[in-house]
Amino acid sequence: MTEFLDFVVERLPPAPAPVLEVGCGPEGGVTPALVRAGYEVLGIDPLAPDGALFRRVTLEELDDPGPFAAVVASRVLHHVRPLGPALDKLARLAPLLLIDEFAPELIDEPTREWYEAQHRLLVAAGADPPGPPDLGEWAERHAELHPSHVLLEELGRRYESKFLERRPYLYRWLGGPASEALERAVIDAGAIRAVGFRYGGRSLVLSSE
Repeated sequence: MTEFLDFVVERLPPAPAPVLEVGCGPEGGVTPALVRAGYEVLGIDPLAPDGALFRRVTLEELDDPGPFAAVVASRVLHHVRPLGPALDKLARLAPLLLIDEFAPELIDEPTREWYEAQHRLLVAAGADPPGPPDLGEWAERHAELHPSHVLLEELGRRYESKFLERRPYLYRWLGGPASEALERAVIDAGAIRAVGFRYGGRSLVLSSE
């Protein structure tokens, strides 16, 4: 989450700009850290923590019209259904969208084999990786997730893309001390796919008003 915070802070307008975090989760996401950095932040999630910074609502249920300077969301939008209306609402709420996302359709056989081998090694060393041991079985249980090309296509109808970076993701599920650096090195060598991405876009809806 620290990396996503750095990504967000580098691209936000100056504090105390108002920010909406969608899908802050039970731990509050980056909302508390952004508040400490001087921003006015609202974090929403059905499982959001208690406190004045948060509301236990879905994006669909949110009735706060803003205005917000930016919306941020980490690993949320690939779950959202229906996607189009949700993105329509986000594009009306703030001119800037910053997201950290997942491309599950890019987990090909070499990527799966690499991940599962790393998972087995960590377990053998006494670690308890937070991710699933079998990505094939995981994919069967999560067939409803939006592929990244669908998400990016829908974003492109509502936002002007300002930033897109394909990057490591599976290290989050491995949790080993060198997992992220190792995943990046193997991606750079062309041996596995980068199944994470970060995106920044400017709302076409608000820019046309």
